Amino acid sequence: MAFQVLGPLKVSADGRPLLLRSARQRAVLVLLLLTPGRPVSVEALAEAVWHGDPPATARNQIAICVSALRKTFRDEAGVDDLIETLLPGYVLHSEGHYVDVADLYESAAAARAAVEAGNAAEAAARFEHALALCSGPVLDGVDGGALSGTAGRITELRTNLIEEYATLRLGQGHYRSAVECLAPVVAEHPLRENARAILMRAYHLSGRRSEALDCYREGRRVLVAELGVEPGPELREAHREVLEDDGWTAAVPGAVTPDAAPDTAHDAAPTSVPVPVAVRRRMPLPPEPFVGREAELRLLERLVPMAPGRTSGATAGVVAIRGPAGVGKSALALHWADRAAEHFPDGRLYLDLGDPRGPGGHGPAEAALEQALRALGIPGTSVPADPVDRAALYHAALDGRRLLVVLDDARSLEQIRPLLPGRGPARALVTSRDPLHGLAGTADAVRVDLDVMSRAECLDLLAATIGEHRVAAEPDAAERLVDLCDRLPLALRVIATRLLSDHRWSLRQMAARVEDRRERVSTLSPGESGVRSSVWLGYRALPMRAARLYRQLSMLDVPDFPSWIGVPVLGVTPEASERLLHQLVGARLLDVRPAHGGTNRFRFQEVMRRFARERCLAEDDEQEREQTLERVLNAVLSVVYAAQEQLYGRGETPHSCPQSPEPVPGETVSELVADPIEWFEGEREALGALVVQAVREGRTKRAWLLAVGMVPFYEIRNYLEDWRRTAECALEGARRAGDTRGAGTMLRSLGTLAIYQRRYEEARERLLTALSYLERSDDTQGRAIVRRNLAVCARFYGDLTEAARYCEESLTLFRRSGDNSGLSHALGLLAQIEIEQGDPERGVELSNQAIQVSYEAGSLRSRTQNLYRLAEALLGAGRPVQAERVCHDVVGLARGQGDRLGEAHGLCALGEAQWRQHRPHKARASLLLALRLAEEVGDRFLQARIVTHLACADAVRGGTGAGEPLDWALEEFRTLNAPLWERRVGRLREALESHDAVHPIEGAFLACLLADR
Repeated sequence: MAFQVLGPLKVSADGRPLLLRSARQRAVLVLLLLTPGRPVSVEALAEAVWHGDPPATARNQIAICVSALRKTFRDEAGVDDLIETLLPGYVLHSEGHYVDVADLYESAAAARAAVEAGNAAEAAARFEHALALCSGPVLDGVDGGALSGTAGRITELRTNLIEEYATLRLGQGHYRSAVECLAPVVAEHPLRENARAILMRAYHLSGRRSEALDCYREGRRVLVAELGVEPGPELREAHREVLEDDGWTAAVPGAVTPDAAPDTAHDAAPTSVPVPVAVRRRMPLPPEPFVGREAELRLLERLVPMAPGRTSGATAGVVAIRGPAGVGKSALALHWADRAAEHFPDGRLYLDLGDPRGPGGHGPAEAALEQALRALGIPGTSVPADPVDRAALYHAALDGRRLLVVLDDARSLEQIRPLLPGRGPARALVTSRDPLHGLAGTADAVRVDLDVMSRAECLDLLAATIGEHRVAAEPDAAERLVDLCDRLPLALRVIATRLLSDHRWSLRQMAARVEDRRERVSTLSPGESGVRSSVWLGYRALPMRAARLYRQLSMLDVPDFPSWIGVPVLGVTPEASERLLHQLVGARLLDVRPAHGGTNRFRFQEVMRRFARERCLAEDDEQEREQTLERVLNAVLSVVYAAQEQLYGRGETPHSCPQSPEPVPGETVSELVADPIEWFEGEREALGALVVQAVREGRTKRAWLLAVGMVPFYEIRNYLEDWRRTAECALEGARRAGDTRGAGTMLRSLGTLAIYQRRYEEARERLLTALSYLERSDDTQGRAIVRRNLAVCARFYGDLTEAARYCEESLTLFRRSGDNSGLSHALGLLAQIEIEQGDPERGVELSNQAIQVSYEAGSLRSRTQNLYRLAEALLGAGRPVQAERVCHDVVGLARGQGDRLGEAHGLCALGEAQWRQHRPHKARASLLLALRLAEEVGDRFLQARIVTHLACADAVRGGTGAGEPLDWALEEFRTLNAPLWERRVGRLREALESHDAVHPIEGAFLACLLADR
């Protein structure tokens, strides 16, 4: 089957069109197609169909739509497995079928990857395929208000692809093609400055200068009229290029194609100036010793000019080494240039473009061109004043010469364009922190991404500098030094030089000094050199907002950041935040890595963080730093509780949770917490670190609010050590600050944790202490939660009367506080207590009430938990058939939330329901899966229960069911102080040992053994 949404919706089977007459069916199908392989909730489908105002019968009508779609696909195409019911909704499986929007995303990614790899022809083909997929307005004719945002995002992607394709064509010299691509885009989106700047250059290079200037004037008029702003720097720079006619055609040497002939006046050198025969500029000595980088050195070999007589072979005209400050770019370039000197008999020309005192450092390229010409032997009086003539003379001087040009520490592609040799045997070796993306459009350019050295390479470098005997004498200290230097060669060379110059320093003493964060940058930056000097060059070139973001981020003691962090730090939009972070990545001052859900996370290398903190302390006042932390904490709290609300409705969210003064936009929060568990996985370490920082800096309320907000996620993913650590940290801060409510809340949290760890005596003690704190506060909701959890402890000890009393008290307080999620949970707990007191039908009634309240609370997690309790109540009432149906719902809901512990509980109850119906083989399959999940999350109590039910399943099918597994379960219950289950397993073991193992046992008899107290 084929599905097309990039235009009018089209569905076909083997080329035959299928007609979907119902607008509702079309809207449902489109929403499933836009997220193939992922469940879409019934609520989201109803939102799309009824524009946010679904009727009471929406759930049934969605089911009818899905049923009709399945029938159409089955009858017309013979496909019956395309749409699967998967709680909380439906999922479309696109494997083996064609979906054009998936093709669009894949083609766009492939095109961008080809650009990065420097494969211009492949990139152009991929862009062309992606753009040809759109046959009209996206989702044309599909009526669904909730789909408009998605349609807008796809349309924006297509527009971005047109800009990128036009840039690529421009770099290849296909100027008219770039004009044809971009002119309609600029007409439709007159405020897109980037598109207009590219179009201006395309006009200019096509020889249509007046149209380029008209394009600028129109853009300026629209910007001033619509937004009241002047054109930005990119558009102004394009305008300057056109006005000065500055020879931008040098962007891609040798790439001009027949649709744009070169200006021959710029290609010929003045004949009156003699071309020199010797290069006078000497190369700096490469750093010694040099170790490692074997793979990168092999790539650099492509710079060697083709030998006479050879007509084939992989060579490159330009190789760009890019990487962060201190990673060894210059060392690699100089080492290879020295090693390859014999391949460049006409000499090696070195220009330090990053030296602010040098010819090209932070200035226009013409200054570097003058220095290059002088090094090539051109007298100063013969160097042309005009930049274009200067570049032409430079290229004439290189013509036909086997010469290596090393452009060290380039700031940008614009800076080095006139300095690239172009065609011929001359070669260029560039080092830069900048990505130099434009080089990807040059067929003979290769980019070498240089990362930190491996630990083994770093140890070899240290040993080669200070002596193998010193490294061998203190191997642990040597490895620690490598880690403290972030495996940056520059930092390691500084340390090695200090150790070499003063033998009194041991490696252990040097490591201790570098351990001190306050001293680290200074230790690694002797005089004006070293790490500080290297990073300073990249920092100084940053725009103002990017520099401020860099400084402020360094004050957050977190391992990494999400892309939206600039929202609370600077008050910018999420899109602007991501752009600024990528600027920092481009300057190689931050690292970026992929994270959960296809997002990116950004991080400092520790040496860079210390430099950024130095700048923050020097340039930003204390009040500004404090306000930044406050805004970040408030923004993070708002997202944490939005994620919790996804699971619990209002859940156990403290009613006094503050709102951020500069909140993250609602649509961004919704996107972040669409999958709250996956969001938490990505943020878990950063959130824990923020709790510690908030306590350290006296923001104790923010600390405990954040700690308690994370509890549901710690619980679902069984991160019990993280739970304990953050709660104890926040508790210490609250006690120190005299925060009664905070201390009570954290003691309550630690008591809940002890329940999860089956340490009921400790749990009861903590909960009673928590209650004494909270009784002195106005936290009605907190007191309700403590009483509910005390009921859990009493139930476990077998005091059902006390458990019921605590539970009834909690119900009253939950109703008073308006916490429906807590009320739902307490009703479910009371249902369990009623079952164990011998009234399973009352348990069924209370479980149904709990489920109804969970719907009112909008709490999917409470609903799941109470469905599980309903299943247990039905089992207790002797209704295993109904219990089995409910268990399937529990498993589906828990699995959809990524709740492995909940899924394990649901499968355990499912297995019990199945062996009670004399279906032992199905029961074993369910229970073995449950056991695997329980082992993954480390729940020994649940593992022992599952093993007990496996013994019952074996007994029902005619096996012994006794022996070593039951002995293990009995010992576990005894160790965990679970007397009720210890008695049950003891009775079961006695019964199975006395029974003839050949014959099966009635499930009803086994059920009675497990039901008795």
